[in-house]
Amino acid sequence: MQSKPVVIGVAGGSGSGKTSVTRSICKRFSDKTILVMEQDYYYKNQSHLPFEKRLETNYDHPFAFDNDLLIEHIEALLSGQQIEKPIYDYAMHTRSNQVIPVEPKEVIILEGILILEDPRLVDLMDIKVFVDTDADLRIIRRILRDINERGRSVQSVIDQYINSVRPMHLQFVEPTKRYADIIIPEGGRNQVAIDLLATKIATILAKKG
Repeated sequence: MQSKPVVIGVAGGSGSGKTSVTRSICKRFSDKTILVMEQDYYYKNQSHLPFEKRLETNYDHPFAFDNDLLIEHIEALLSGQQIEKPIYDYAMHTRSNQVIPVEPKEVIILEGILILEDPRLVDLMDIKVFVDTDADLRIIRRILRDINERGRSVQSVIDQYINSVRPMHLQFVEPTKRYADIIIPEGGRNQVAIDLLATKIATILAKKG
C-alpha cells in the first residue's frame, strides 16, 4: 500500500443497519481492499473497577468509548503501520487481554453509533455516512439480536432501550446526522444508496491508482 487510505465513517443508531451497509460495501471489493474498524471494540478498559461497578456502564454514552486509542490506531493505519486492535469481553464488561493484529488497507471503514460525535474522528474521515432508520425497526432488530446472539430476555432489552439507548440516541446520536455527507435511509435495504457509495469509493481508488 503506497498512498494514504480512504477513511469512511458509517454512523447511525443501534439497530439502524450500519453493519449491513458495511457488509454490502465490502462484498463489492476484495478482502485486501477494505478494513473495517468497529467502534464497539474500543469500549474503555474497566479492569480496575469492581464487577458490580462495571455493570453500571452506559454503553450508549460517549464516555464509554476510548476514542483516544481509536484515533491513535486510525492515525497509525494512515501512516502505514500495523496496530493491535483490542477485543472487548462483554461477559466481564471490560477489555480482554487478547488483541487482533491489523494491517492497513486502501479503504478503512470506521463503524459505530457515535463516530460522528467526536470532531477528532470526523476530521480523519474522507466520507461520512449516517444510516437513518425508524425507531420501531431499530428496537425490533435490537430485541432479536440481543435475544438470539447474547441470550438476553425481552424485558431486559426493552428496559435498557427505554432507560439508556433511546435517550442517548436522541441526545448524542441523532444530532450527528448533520455532519454526514450521505444519509442512507433503511440501512442495508437501500441498495441504490449503497451502489452509489460503492461507485464513489471505486472512483476514488481509481484516481489513486
